[in-house]
Amino acid sequence: MNTKTNTMKNQINQLKRAKNAVILAHYYTPDEIQNIADYVGDSFYLAKIAKQSTADLIVFCGVSFMGESAKILNPDKKVLMPDLSADCAMAHMVKPGAIEAMREKYPDLAVVCYINSTAELKCLSDVCVTSSNAVTIAKALPNQNIFFVPDRNLGSYVARQVPEKNIILNDGYCPIHAALSADQVHMEKDRHKDALILSHPECEADVLSQSDYIGSTAEMIAFVKNSPSQAFIVCTEEGIAYQLMADNPGKRFYFPQPRPCCADMKQNTLSGVLSVLEKEDLAVELNEEVRRRALLPLERMLQLAK
Repeated sequence: MNTKTNTMKNQINQLKRAKNAVILAHYYTPDEIQNIADYVGDSFYLAKIAKQSTADLIVFCGVSFMGESAKILNPDKKVLMPDLSADCAMAHMVKPGAIEAMREKYPDLAVVCYINSTAELKCLSDVCVTSSNAVTIAKALPNQNIFFVPDRNLGSYVARQVPEKNIILNDGYCPIHAALSADQVHMEKDRHKDALILSHPECEADVLSQSDYIGSTAEMIAFVKNSPSQAFIVCTEEGIAYQLMADNPGKRFYFPQPRPCCADMKQNTLSGVLSVLEKEDLAVELNEEVRRRALLPLERMLQLAK
């Protein structure tokens, strides 16, 4: 680690203590961000931490919908992001008109919204879910008809796990996970025949069908930790490697080539964290009416997922 990096880390820690700030980071952010964070996790875990935090300042290292979720849950706290332009393409992949049309068609419809979505989309939804609790919540809902937005791949996975419900899919997707092909996974398996294949449910069905385990980032990390296997092919964004290697120094991890990489997540940098702590200038701002309406499906998620 170079002197400049060490200096920035020391400055970040000093500012964090002085301002009673907490740094939250998603598993897909760069290694140095995960190293400096107080909490690293998937979107569900970080949403809960944001809700429970006693910090005055929340620095959220992730993408825009995550910062929005933290602000929705913590209206009286300042939520900062190292780069407000870090976004998630999938978060925008459903039109309000599509939701209105589905509500007209199915009177008992529940709109189930993946947390990877804008605050405006959450406002139009009945409950939010994450990849780790989507199946649990779909089963718990009394509604027979569920419009799952915006991710078609996670929605398809839920539909296969909950066949008793009518899961209606939207045509959104994560560009990073959807770009992973079955052929890429096959090629990696040919190179590492002893490796188990782990996949995120945002991947396409033909990737999931050949996987030994399917789960959220947090669930994959837990699975590896408890598995006797020594080698794994990991079908999700490459940032997860940091935690996997930290928890399992003797195990081997491979990714389909080219390695899946989210450019937006990589916009989170140490210099960005330091700058936002110094200036407190990149705050997440939400219209209060939007915040209140978006809070309801998030709170219902936290309640149903207990």
